[in-house]
Amino acid sequence: GGLGAGRLLDRVAPRWIATAGAATGAAGLILCTVARTPFELYLYYGVLYGLGSAWAGTVPVTSSVGKWFVRRRGLAIGVSSMGTGMGTIVLIPAAAFVMERYSWKAGFLFVGLALLVPGVLIAQLLLRRTVPEAYGLAPDGDRPATGNDRPAAGPPPLSASPPAGPILSDSRFRLLALCHGTAVMVSLMAFVHQVPYAIDNGIEKVAAAASLGALGLAGLVGQFFFGWVSDRMADPKYSAALGYMAMAAGLVILLQARTVEMLLAYAMVFGFGYGCLGPVLPILAADRFGRQAMGAVFGLLIFFVVGLGGALGPLLGGLVYDLAGSYRWAWMLDVGLLIGAAAGVMTLARQRREAASKPDV
Repeated sequence: GGLGAGRLLDRVAPRWIATAGAATGAAGLILCTVARTPFELYLYYGVLYGLGSAWAGTVPVTSSVGKWFVRRRGLAIGVSSMGTGMGTIVLIPAAAFVMERYSWKAGFLFVGLALLVPGVLIAQLLLRRTVPEAYGLAPDGDRPATGNDRPAAGPPPLSASPPAGPILSDSRFRLLALCHGTAVMVSLMAFVHQVPYAIDNGIEKVAAAASLGALGLAGLVGQFFFGWVSDRMADPKYSAALGYMAMAAGLVILLQARTVEMLLAYAMVFGFGYGCLGPVLPILAADRFGRQAMGAVFGLLIFFVVGLGGALGPLLGGLVYDLAGSYRWAWMLDVGLLIGAAAGVMTLARQRREAASKPDV
């Protein structure tokens, strides 16, 4: 879903993509109320809702925001990425209340309508335009350029909606996908396995589960901070490296966690670093490949980073636990991987040598 949405975003106004995604995702959730077989549930929730959420979620929203900003891109993307965390904090308790008060079918219906109505309205009202230049405007709210003057801009893009081949063959894309995919893999491993690890260490189940909430709240702060600080650094790759190292520091605390206080300290530090994952990927994609190609590039990155990296994390954590009989080796492995990812992203070149003389558009 994200691959197709990304390429379309370089050609079509985002409101139509987000509207189609909201409608498709809502249809999948509502149809879950009438599912009778596992196949129907996989079709409605796995396929329809999965496709709809990809078209109405991070790829269209973040790509659209990134095309309208250059100097303030980090702050804009950081604020927009906070929507995912805020939605989780608000919607999950609301859906749980509906399910407990009525039924699980009512819960699916509630979430489906919560996606459909606000999703379509927001898409039609706030995501109507493609890039500022198409409407005689300039990024960051600047006055349109006149004569030979040009508005402030980032490095040159590949081209508008480049084919996948040149993107995949670009060493910067592969390095960014590897480093950020590693960080996402580690984050998903921690989310899935931190609660059983805490319980194994004698921490009560309720307190162990509460650490996930603390991690989510710290992540909101991190999303804003790493977006904001990316605008103030010479290169946003430093913001990414800082976030990866904060995650590594959190895992070092987790290795020592034997009390609720230490577990919450881990959650706050790791969650803060985890907050970098949402904003810095689109910021780096736009910075390296240009605003006009951001949809195609970001869509591909999401596939490798979230799709593959996110899927491998929980599996790798379980495998290490089964082989070693302890999560400690998994956390130590994660610390090493995050340090490697931070070192790797620091080598990320700003632009291709052959494109250095071309202007941004």
